[in-house]
Amino acid sequence: MRLVDPWYDTLASGWGELDGAGNFVPAGMAGPAAPQRGHSAAEIYLEVQRSGAFQEVRRRYRRFVLPATIAFLTWYLAYVVVAITEPGLMSRPVAGSVNVAMVAGLGQFLTTFLLTWAYARHARLRRDRAALELRWETQEMTREAGR
Repeated sequence: MRLVDPWYDTLASGWGELDGAGNFVPAGMAGPAAPQRGHSAAEIYLEVQRSGAFQEVRRRYRRFVLPATIAFLTWYLAYVVVAITEPGLMSRPVAGSVNVAMVAGLGQFLTTFLLTWAYARHARLRRDRAALELRWETQEMTREAGR
């Protein structure tokens, strides 16, 4: 049984691939087309894209990414603006030779790592399972369409 990968890039096919007889297929020439029954792969992907499950995965993604991006960019730009407009504040010592600018700069690194951790956790808990289910459903639908 041959499984058809729905994520295969058909536009790049023919790059060093073999036809059924073991010969290389020249770029731009497709092999023999299998007769399609039912929906085409493009129709299946459009159907999945319009589905409520796909829209929910996208909504969960946007609900995390947009506020996180805005918060991080605001924090970063505030650091830059304060460093430019208030050099006296940024050079104020905190402990020994460590000043406010160094603490804020290290805070930038810390928030980057925390944001990466939060994104990975959010994806794992809220999106990965639903996205994987969509992928398997899509693969089954395209596999059935190829039969």
